[in-house]
Amino acid sequence: MRTSTKVMLAGGLLFVLPLPGTFIGGAIVIAAGVVLRFLGE
Repeated sequence: MRTSTKVMLAGGLLFVLPLPGTFIGGAIVIAAGVVLRFLGE
């Protein structure tokens, strides 16, 4: 599994957690995974 895929999966898990701040944090982690995908990781 590629690093970017792992990062996006972790962001998705954060995104769905019902805790304060995880919605925004998950979105940021998903965005980081998308950037890694474009950079070729």
